[in-house]
Amino acid sequence: MALSTELTRLMGVRHPIVLAPMGGSAGGALAAAVSRAGGLGMVGGASGDRAWLERELAIVAEGTDQPWGVGFLTWAVDAGAVERALEFRPAAVMLSFGDPGPFVDRIRRSDAVLIVQVTDLDEARRAVEVGADVIVAQGTESGGHGARHGRSTLPFVPLVVDLAAPAPVLAAGGIADGRGVAAALALGAAGALIGTRFQATTEALAAPSVGRALVEGRGQDTERNSVLDIARGASWPTGKYTARTLGHPYLDRWRGREAELADDRRARQDYQDDVARGAIPPLPVWAGEAVDLVTDLPSASDLVTALAAQAEDALTWAGRLRPDPRPGARD
Repeated sequence: MALSTELTRLMGVRHPIVLAPMGGSAGGALAAAVSRAGGLGMVGGASGDRAWLERELAIVAEGTDQPWGVGFLTWAVDAGAVERALEFRPAAVMLSFGDPGPFVDRIRRSDAVLIVQVTDLDEARRAVEVGADVIVAQGTESGGHGARHGRSTLPFVPLVVDLAAPAPVLAAGGIADGRGVAAALALGAAGALIGTRFQATTEALAAPSVGRALVEGRGQDTERNSVLDIARGASWPTGKYTARTLGHPYLDRWRGREAELADDRRARQDYQDDVARGAIPPLPVWAGEAVDLVTDLPSASDLVTALAAQAEDALTWAGRLRPDPRPGARD
């Protein structure tokens, strides 16, 4: 039995499970595998590097006849990259971190569903204002980038569900198994957007060392910070967004000294030198608080099937709960 929601009906997929479009990890092979298994695979288009985008979109377009999509960093991408992606006829385009307004008309002229990810209520109101078909409510438990002063998934999702109605909402942040998918549905969401768990699959583009780190990682070891963006010279809007990662030597060295790091050109060059000589990985290991639930490196297809089955089991179990019949118990 498949779980039917507003999302599955809108997108024509079997399961309310969506691959987060993680830049550097969610390439065409991973997106295609998720879509073939009945979820919605999303390619991580990030800032729209043309060569990368054309290669990976060709892979997903050839790899599945099921719906798939592509996601971009709204603050970093240009209209040309979005235009080129639409030529591959994705079923959905997702915009995250920034004002989606400049891209809405062009996406609307295509057949693609517009998905907008939000990290606070102001962003959610803007997503409603521009007419997003689907809104992703991202809680602070998520791996990778998110709001510096956001809310956790459990209280944030119902607020966005109420605000966005009748548009369907996806829950994101801290979801790494089928119980989390079931919880998202119980909160009123139409599905779950999942990142960290899919990063630890055989099709993910991340280096093997990243998969091993995720399997060995613990939620208590993750930390939301801007240190690593500053150290590596990333141009993320650090006043608003930080990133949740596993531990890192530069975090220990510069935690609480971000302003000093930003002014220290030598320290930032040291970071690049350490990457070049292999002392630290080229990228931080983005990981959400649910990383403890990542215990193996399955294929994405097997993972989608397992997540869907676990979600159905969890909802079936919850459906067996009955009011307490004892005298004095509340109805």
